[in-house]
Amino acid sequence: MAKHYGDGCVKELCNSIKSLGGKHSAWQVFEDFLEVSAISISNAVDWVHSEEREKRYFEIIKRYDKSEVEKFAEMLGILVNALEQCVPRPKDILGEVFHLLELHNKYKGQFFTPQHICDLMGEINFGNQDENIAKKGYITVCEPCVGSGAMIFGIANAMGSNKYNYTKQMVVTATDIDPKCVYMSYLQFSLYGIPAVVIHGDTIAMKEWSRWYTPVYMLDGWLWRQRCGNADKIYEDDEALKMSADPMYVAIKKTQVLSGKTKAVTAATYDIELKTEKNGQLKLF
Repeated sequence: MAKHYGDGCVKELCNSIKSLGGKHSAWQVFEDFLEVSAISISNAVDWVHSEEREKRYFEIIKRYDKSEVEKFAEMLGILVNALEQCVPRPKDILGEVFHLLELHNKYKGQFFTPQHICDLMGEINFGNQDENIAKKGYITVCEPCVGSGAMIFGIANAMGSNKYNYTKQMVVTATDIDPKCVYMSYLQFSLYGIPAVVIHGDTIAMKEWSRWYTPVYMLDGWLWRQRCGNADKIYEDDEALKMSADPMYVAIKKTQVLSGKTKAVTAATYDIELKTEKNGQLKLF
């Protein structure tokens, strides 16, 4: 059954974290792995926040020697392999790692809802969304306390059961007060290809400290799609988008231009400095 997919990778990831945990503690390694991995993905698509996040990245890796930093890259590879084994029915791999490492003891009894419970809740909450999807082309999901993302995977799995594509017909806004949860959910949403904005904030107090945009959210124009309500209008009014005061609009357009997503505008339209390697390959940074 799908719930067993990725189990070998989960154990391998736990062992990799433990191998560094003797020197730095497992909880510190886990937190740092999550943050540097999230930054690496974010900085490939989010130009507005890349400079400050890059500084944070180097602050973290200063704690580790070269071989340990390379271990982080290996751990990210293990995570990718685990998530690939779960497709097309996503499940919460990082939540499992969190509990297998017994980090809930460190974080005062913080437990994440098991995936099979989230799948049941997803089926119940999805209900009959055919009319909404037929009208708008997608559904909007809001998760005020996202944890490691399992509840969103429950909705994604319910969509799959009903012959819908969660990477194209669902957009997520998720919030959590715990930065560790922000990184866990952001990483998994990004690697599963889920369009999402993950907010580090306090839902009850209405406070917000940062936003993390998944690559699919950026490249597929979800910021505009949600505003316009129609995917066909995403690229219609480039002049209006060019004049937008929101730097994220311009950043997303830049990313789309460089990735070849947008053909109707040029790099000069958005004042993009095109950087290339000696072999002509395009550089994003």
